[in-house]
Amino acid sequence: MMISKRRGGLAAASVLAAAALTVASCSSGGGTSQSSAPASSGAAEPVTIRVQTFGGGTNFGYKKAIEKWNAEHKDIQIKEEHLTDQFEQQYWPQMIQWLTSGTGAGDVVGIDEGGMGLAKAHPEWWADLKEFGLDSRKADFPAWKWENGVSADGKLFGLGTDIGGMSLCYRADLFKKAGLPSERDKVSALWPTWDDFMKVGQQFQGKVKDTKWADGTNTLYQVYLYQEAAKNGNVTYFDQQNNLIVDKNPAVKNAFDFASKMSQQGLTAKLRNFTEEWAAGTQKGAFATVGCPSWMLGVVSDNAGDSGKGKWDVASVPGGGGNWGGSWLAVPKQSKHPKEAAMVADYLTQAETEASIFTDFGNMPSNTKAQQDPAVQGAKNEFFNDAPIGEIFAKSASSLQPVFLGVKHAQVKNAIESVIQGMDDGSVAYDKAWQQLVDDAVKAAG
Repeated sequence: MMISKRRGGLAAASVLAAAALTVASCSSGGGTSQSSAPASSGAAEPVTIRVQTFGGGTNFGYKKAIEKWNAEHKDIQIKEEHLTDQFEQQYWPQMIQWLTSGTGAGDVVGIDEGGMGLAKAHPEWWADLKEFGLDSRKADFPAWKWENGVSADGKLFGLGTDIGGMSLCYRADLFKKAGLPSERDKVSALWPTWDDFMKVGQQFQGKVKDTKWADGTNTLYQVYLYQEAAKNGNVTYFDQQNNLIVDKNPAVKNAFDFASKMSQQGLTAKLRNFTEEWAAGTQKGAFATVGCPSWMLGVVSDNAGDSGKGKWDVASVPGGGGNWGGSWLAVPKQSKHPKEAAMVADYLTQAETEASIFTDFGNMPSNTKAQQDPAVQGAKNEFFNDAPIGEIFAKSASSLQPVFLGVKHAQVKNAIESVIQGMDDGSVAYDKAWQQLVDDAVKAAG
C-alpha cells in the first residue's frame, strides 16, 4: 500500500489539516468519540513511538500525517521506519523473528493482508487494543476488515489501513506512439477480456519496438488470481480450514496459465515487481502497462519520477475488477509504550487521516466514513493525467470481496511467484513450471 509524494495537488488538500485534530476532538466513522482513546502515560521525556512499514513509493503515505502529529504532540513523537519494499521476502520474515524473540519490533507495525493469517494465529504477539478502548472503532470498518484484525481468542490486535480495488495503469504517450487510443475510456474498451488485452499487446509491440507490453508475469498474475478467486470460493492457496489447495484450486492454475501465455508470447519486460530493476524499468519506459490496485498508483508515480507526470493514466482492468492488497496496523506486546502506540494506531486509521492519505497518495481507505468523504469520492490524480481516482476506486470499495489467505500464505506466495518469475526469465522451463510451482508450494507450506 505504498504510495507516492507526487500524488499531491488534489482539491482535498485541506483534509490533512483536519486529520491533526482527530486525537483531540474528532469522532470516528462509527461515531466514537476520541475520548475513548488511551491517554499518554505522562513521561517526563517525550515518548517515541516507532512505526515500522514496508512497500514501494512512500508506502503507507504517513509522512504528512506524522509531521502534523509531531508538531502538535510534543510529549509523544512518531518515528516511521520504512524497512523494505518487499513484504514476503524480507519484511515479514524479519518481523516474525522479532515477534517470536520478544525484541526488535516497533511500537506499531504494518501487516500486509498476506501476513494476517499468521498474525491472527499468534495472539501472544500482540497487545489487545480493547484494553485501550479501541473496540469502539468497529463501526468504522467493513465487517471483513474488522474481523481480520481479531485473533482466534477474540483479541483486537489490528486496525485497518487501506484496501485494494483494481485498475490498470498505462503509458498514454506510448499508446499514441503505437497508434492506439490513449483516452482512458477508449483504452478501457480495448480489453474487456484478458485475451483482448494480449491481442492489444501484440499490436502495441508491433509498433513500439523498444517497449514491452507489461512489466512482468508476477504483477498481472496476482491481478488475475484475485479475479479467479472470486469465482472459486474466494480462496487462493489455502481453503478456509488452512489446507493447501494449490493443485486443486482452478483459480491458481488459470492464473498460472495466463502468466505462461503472457511470457511465451514475449509480452513482458521480465521484471519482478518491487525490485530495483523494476523501478528503473518504470522510469526508463521499459513497459507500457502494469496492474494497479489503488496503492500501486504511488509506487508507479514514485518509480517513474517527475518526468513521468502526465504520461501515465488509469484505465479499467480486463476481466472486471478485483481486490488485491490492504494492510493493518498492530501493536506488538513487546512495546514499552502500548498506550501511546495504541493512540498512534488509532490516529493513523481515523477517517480524516485515511482520507488525506488517499487524496495525497492514493491508498484507498478501509475506513468507511473516509470512503464516503466527498474529497475522496471526487479526488483526481495529477500525476496520472488528472485521472478520477475517487470515481475509479471509491465507488467499488463497498462491494469488494475479501479473499481468504491462510496462515502460511506469505511463504507460499513468495515460493510460487519465484517460480512464475523464473518461468518468465528462462530459469524455469515452461513445461516443468507448473509441477515445480506445486512442489515448491508444498515445501513452503511445511
